[in-house]
Order: sequence, then C-alpha cells, then structure tokens
Amino acid sequence: MVKDSGAILAEILARDPDARAEWDASQKLKDDPRIIPGIGHFLRKSSLDELPQLFNVLKGDMSLVGPRPITETELSHYGEFLGHYLALRPGMTGLWQISGRSDVDYARRVQLDASYASRNSMLRDLRIMATTLPAVMARRGAYVFVGLLAMHALRLGSIV
Repeated sequence: MVKDSGAILAEILARDPDARAEWDASQKLKDDPRIIPGIGHFLRKSSLDELPQLFNVLKGDMSLVGPRPITETELSHYGEFLGHYLALRPGMTGLWQISGRSDVDYARRVQLDASYASRNSMLRDLRIMATTLPAVMARRGAYVFVGLLAMHALRLGSIV
C-alpha cells in the first residue's frame, strides 16, 4: 500500500460515485490506487501478498481455511450472521476466494462465510484448499471455473 492509503481511499470515495458504489458493494476497488504500481500490482494479482499470513497460521491466530479476515467496519455487513463469522478463526483461503473473490458482492461473501461456518468439515477444507490454487492461478478468483462449480453446488444444497 502507498503512504496515507486511508486518506487516499477517503478522497476517492468522496469524489467518485462509481468508486463509492463499487466499495459499498464489495469493500474492494478493481483499480485500487492505494496499491504500489508495478510490484504491488503483481503481488496483489498473484496473491503473493497473502504469504505473510502463514506466520499468523503458525502462531494460531489464523487457520488455513476459513472466512477471510475483515476490518471492524465490515462487521456490520454480517448482521444476523455475525456469530457465524466470529465463531471461527479467519483463514488464508475459503469459499469466498474460490467463488469469485472480488467479483462477488459483499452480501454473497457473508452468505458464503455463514455457509462455511454452519457446515465446515475436514473434507470440505481439503476441497477448498485443492480448489484454491486454480483460483489463484486464474488471477480472477477462478470466477468461471470454480465460481460455476460453487453455484452448481449451491443449487444442490451443499457448497464445496
């Protein structure tokens, strides 16, 4: 992130209604100006910026699989599902990552986290981990390949 990234984000959201709508829907910006050009974009697109989280997994603060960490301001998005989110340690990967990541709106992200919390298992975690690498390699959250798999599984009543 660039220096003063919080101030930069606030300025952009105040002057650009399209950016504000995108941020409100997903808490993400497709063309985030806070990312350092060049290497920063590469690290973000390849998800290599996530590797330091392995230290948090080793410390026991995070899990390999679970809902992604969120900020305090994002807690309000969870509404009645907040207990589901808080019951688990955040994970390096999860249903949101293999179901489209930033292409998924926040309401769907909450739905995926609640689904994971209510029906997690070792087998499901293994499936999510196995699906993460193709999702990362696609650099779009594997929206086409894995997202379709996830949508199909939802129709059948059990996702991944």
